[in-house]
Amino acid sequence: MKHLNIQVIGKVQGVYFRDTCKAVADQLGVKGFVTNNSDGSVYVEAEGDEFALESLIEFCHEGPDRAEVQSVLQTESTLKGFQNFEVLRKKK
Repeated sequence: MKHLNIQVIGKVQGVYFRDTCKAVADQLGVKGFVTNNSDGSVYVEAEGDEFALESLIEFCHEGPDRAEVQSVLQTESTLKGFQNFEVLRKKK
């Protein structure tokens, strides 16, 4: 298990990025949250095994159909013990 902080930059708001990200995370068994940042990027905190997190990162590079991802930044952080994956209106 590890914890990643992920920032997705590009045209990633208003394209169902958060909802699609939640569907992918749920399918992979990843826990955490996704939210929009005020700068137009999307922020994700995700916890899971290596394969699940790599798969989520792959999704973040593509995004849903209408997204135009320019870059994905990720850093490893301390586990927080999330119980599920949520779409948040505001960043925690």
